[in-house]
Amino acid sequence: MEVAHEFTMWALFARATIIVKLVMIMLVFASIWCWAIIIDKTIQYRRARTEADIFDRAFWSGEPLDQLFDQIGPDPDGASEKIFAAGMLEWRRSHRQDGGLIAGATARIDRSMDVAIAKESGRLQKSLAVLATVGSTAPFVGLFGTVWGIMNAFIEIAEAQNTNLAVVAPGIAEALLATGLGLLAAIPAVIYYNKLSADSDRIVAGYEAFADEFATILSRQLDS
Repeated sequence: MEVAHEFTMWALFARATIIVKLVMIMLVFASIWCWAIIIDKTIQYRRARTEADIFDRAFWSGEPLDQLFDQIGPDPDGASEKIFAAGMLEWRRSHRQDGGLIAGATARIDRSMDVAIAKESGRLQKSLAVLATVGSTAPFVGLFGTVWGIMNAFIEIAEAQNTNLAVVAPGIAEALLATGLGLLAAIPAVIYYNKLSADSDRIVAGYEAFADEFATILSRQLDS
């Protein structure tokens, strides 16, 4: 009498060999990790855009730059504010006690803002490499689990000397589950890696455009 097999996800996992189980667990963990990064980055980027919009309105409101800097302080929270603060700090440090400017002020201000932008860019892109890694490797990890599972399924079929579909199907289904989990982890990781990378590039481009505009304003004051 043939034993009836369940084909639920849990039943397929429970019947799999230890190697295939480890592969499945690894892929589920990778998928959860990727979704945690996706949600965190989505919130982070939305907050960064909101902070940039608020600061841009304050910056272009016509308020004196020294007064705006005194309001936000030398160590603000927003990324745009940090870039502005880095430029203003170097601007103030470049003034001598007699009111004159130390030579090379413009270059130092630009470098200070570039360093601030690089730090914010690194913060925005942090953990995106995990999405890229999972997106590129998860299908192959799942394929390894499938190959291993099918190999064991054929061994069991040979030992049972029975090629009935009811005997063959459970082992094949268990093995294919690993590939399915690999794709389940990889597809969102690839899609959101591309999207979040593009979003990060646009945000950083906004920071760079602001730094150029701010440097131009300071340059006019130096010339005057």
